[in-house]
Amino acid sequence: MVSSQPRKQRKSRYQAPLHIRHKLMGAMLSEELKEKHEIKTLPVRLGDTVKVLRGDHRGKDGKVSVVDLKSMTITVDGVSVAKSDGTEVPRPIQPSNVMITKLELKDKKRLGD
Repeated sequence: MVSSQPRKQRKSRYQAPLHIRHKLMGAMLSEELKEKHEIKTLPVRLGDTVKVLRGDHRGKDGKVSVVDLKSMTITVDGVSVAKSDGTEVPRPIQPSNVMITKLELKDKKRLGD
């Protein structure tokens, strides 16, 4: 039985192995993709096109350039912040705050067809 205590839920996420962390990197699909594939969420992968739904960069679209399983974040092309010296650095985003608008389907097993 899994505990309902928040501290144990957090601990299990922090100590999860990489194959479990990948499953926790899910993002919802757009309406067209939901109807086409009959699935609501999928883990974000490199090359997917996503739309940011929350935060300062809400509404921006871009391709996923980095999927970081250690920090459980992704970086999206076109979503960056300026440092004080003027250089642009990519802004990490949690996958729950994005919507997948186009899938990278090089892997045929991704959708289980």
